[in-house]
Amino acid sequence: MDAVVKPPSRRKAEPDIPERPSREEAERAVRTLIAWAGDDPDRDGLRDTPKRVVRVFEEFYAGYRESAEAALARTFEDLGDHDDIVVLRDLPFTSHCEHHMVPILGRAHIAYYPGEKVVGLSKLARVLDIYTRRLQTQERLTSQVVTAIDEALKPRGIAILIEAEHLCMTLRGVHKHGASTVTTQFTGVFRDDPAEQQRFLALVGRPR
Repeated sequence: MDAVVKPPSRRKAEPDIPERPSREEAERAVRTLIAWAGDDPDRDGLRDTPKRVVRVFEEFYAGYRESAEAALARTFEDLGDHDDIVVLRDLPFTSHCEHHMVPILGRAHIAYYPGEKVVGLSKLARVLDIYTRRLQTQERLTSQVVTAIDEALKPRGIAILIEAEHLCMTLRGVHKHGASTVTTQFTGVFRDDPAEQQRFLALVGRPR
């Protein structure tokens, strides 16, 4: 199913993050979930599971402690003679659905037309990582990446396409294995010129 996201608003790309509970509180919460599931959190195989789960949550959700604005802070104005599209294709990512906290497995394609500034290509991939390492919806993820790039670089246009498998649809509920969701967002020249949209889709290998 294709979902087209509206152009980004001029609000902050970063949400206000509430105060975090302590590690001990988080580990007690995992113990409670293990007991609720029907097992004994004190048996040998599960005794250290709360500590392991909290450590892996720190990795899964590291994006809450990182800033896309900081990742894009260093830009360059020497573009040489280049004034054409910059495209990053096939950026793999893993995120987690905010409704069920199960994985989202996806791939992103990002392009922009430079204005007066460019940024290191790895920084665009880093912005994707920052937002995917949070509880997400695919629609919000798409908009957040576009908003962060737009605010930092002021490019002439941005195009993004994200395609992902949501395991909340494949492991539970409707059990639609292999189903994928596609979201796109276009700004500037990509929004205003359908030929530029088609060029982007051709470059990332997507059908019209």
